[in-house]
Amino acid sequence: MTHVAIVGAYGSAGVAAARQLADREEIELTLIDDGEPGGGLCILRGCMPSKEVLSAGQHRFQARHDDRVRGTPEVDLERVIDTKDRHVESFAEHRRSSVHELAERENVEFVRDTARFVDDRRLAVGDRTIEADYVVIATGSTVNVPDLPGIADVDPTTSAEVLDADSLPNSGVVMGLGYVGLELVPYLAEAAGMDLTVIEHDARPLDEADGEFGERILDLYREQFGIEVLTHTHERSVEPTGDGGVRLHVERDPPEGEASERAVEAEELFLFTGRRPALEKLNLETTSLDPGPGWVDATMQAESDPRTFVVGDANGREPILHVAKEQGITAARNVLALERGDEPERYENVHHHVIFSGLGVYPYARVGHSEDSARAADLDYVAVHREASSDGVFKTKAVPEGTATLIADADDGTVLGYQGLHYHADVMAKTMQLAVEMELDVREIPDRAYHPTTPEIVDGLLREAADAVAGPDES
Repeated sequence: MTHVAIVGAYGSAGVAAARQLADREEIELTLIDDGEPGGGLCILRGCMPSKEVLSAGQHRFQARHDDRVRGTPEVDLERVIDTKDRHVESFAEHRRSSVHELAERENVEFVRDTARFVDDRRLAVGDRTIEADYVVIATGSTVNVPDLPGIADVDPTTSAEVLDADSLPNSGVVMGLGYVGLELVPYLAEAAGMDLTVIEHDARPLDEADGEFGERILDLYREQFGIEVLTHTHERSVEPTGDGGVRLHVERDPPEGEASERAVEAEELFLFTGRRPALEKLNLETTSLDPGPGWVDATMQAESDPRTFVVGDANGREPILHVAKEQGITAARNVLALERGDEPERYENVHHHVIFSGLGVYPYARVGHSEDSARAADLDYVAVHREASSDGVFKTKAVPEGTATLIADADDGTVLGYQGLHYHADVMAKTMQLAVEMELDVREIPDRAYHPTTPEIVDGLLREAADAVAGPDES
């Protein structure tokens, strides 16, 4: 029997690996998790509860921006959080039950405790030591708290605490406008009516996007949500104020002109500064594992120990739910490959991200190449652009803002990428993923829109791209 231990078995990556291995009679599987109540980050503190609270703000935003609707509803934060808690517990219970059902098999054991390494692939779990042939680390991530002078004195509010807040202050200053900030900042503004100042280090947010999309996000947040975003700005220190608030000292370094310093005061400091791998409890210093840059290969194997796999947020490669699941599956397959004496497979995925910006009314989606990445890859491509306002369906639904881009190979018409910042861009991401991964030709995709449907924007992009691609008899 080959013994595999999975640390972090409740999470998306861990349970994906476990399901791949549990049916194999030659595998002895030990599932370990100390989560309370358990269920995985996405369910408890990530994508599921965040979308729940965002939806409440979304309904208010849409009512406020639709002149066919009278009055602006009030968001009941207590009910929002109560409903979210009930749903999340139901989702988490389902996840826990699925893991416990796996443990009913003869070759599978579940241990509800903390695992700590004592050597390579040797784990202390409670009062026992587990020696495994392979270990899968799937411990997820934790909130990243920056090392800023004074931050320990102000008790900042993180994304996890926002998701539990049934009351919020009147004003806040926000550090971080990555994917966490892009989703939660509009929620604070819309659901609680907060006066917000956001610190953005660069000229615009959305590093993975072409510049226009970041600019459009800035315009949307400033104009539609009334949020002040300070670009080219860096935090220098923070301190409490005499009235219980915070004072954040920042320095703005504009592209042209001299740097300027200022202080931003608010009732509360919000940290939306991303997440980092949750590895602290593992006692990795007793092993050969060194969690630095590049410590996990694309096979999900640790560089210093090929029989230890690190998957999901824990490896720091790409902290996205669907990626975590696929990495867990890859790790399990590679355990079996190594046992057969085969070469392990590398995990490579098409870029596929969705950010529920603008409360999910104006989400951002990217599948495959952006124009910047296609240019960097030295591809011969055509890029076509389309405004949401060009398709009447967006106007009829009172969501007229937004834009989209499609990238296709200039010679054979293969769809290389799609970006959208518009209503229902998230829904279109799966369709465009199929187009990219199946290498469809823009000239052969049926042009069949059924009015009124928001995918008209995709139909328009495909038509324009087909016209831009050289025909079969053209050179």
